[in-house]
Amino acid sequence: MHPIRIAYLTAARSAVTLLADPAVAKEWDAASALAEFRVGGLAGHLASQILAVPGVLAEPVPPGEPVGLLDHYARGTWLGAPVDDEVNVGIRRSGERIAADGPAALLAAAGAAVDDLSAALPAEPDGRVVHLARGPWSLALEDYLTTRLMELAVHSDDLAVSVGVPTPELPAEALDPVLALLARLAVRRHGQPAVLRALSRAERAPANVTAF
Repeated sequence: MHPIRIAYLTAARSAVTLLADPAVAKEWDAASALAEFRVGGLAGHLASQILAVPGVLAEPVPPGEPVGLLDHYARGTWLGAPVDDEVNVGIRRSGERIAADGPAALLAAAGAAVDDLSAALPAEPDGRVVHLARGPWSLALEDYLTTRLMELAVHSDDLAVSVGVPTPELPAEALDPVLALLARLAVRRHGQPAVLRALSRAERAPANVTAF
């Protein structure tokens, strides 16, 4: 199986373990570390990085070449959008809707989806392309899973901080693609010198090299 598929499943299982932490249910209705997001809604958004994948795998793929990974982000309307922008309001509403039945139901759904994907992803052929209907555009499966892998890693940290538990640590084979993607996005946003200095020269490091 392709390493990105393995990495994605590793991060998905880690996210399910985090969702099972009693602190998540305890803080369900509290404010999260993200502006305007309840813990429950953030948990729903984290789980959506698992729950949405089967639907994407089932989506018909129209003719045409898939876009590249960085092109996918260049087309995204949420990058840089303020917290009250329609796209971010929609993301929060979606998280709340997914989490509407409570922490136990969300955990069960996410766990079942990981089990299904553990069987489905190895069976997908090399060169598989998926279509993102909300784009609308297509991506190579591995590029799509890289986007979900990054979301799982970043929002696991958000959720862990929100409920006061340690951030789950992923093995290098799962974290390295996330760091590579974030670094590429940061270079595109801030330029090579800024990112190089942030990583190597404290005396010249810029104040901000965030990818988003």
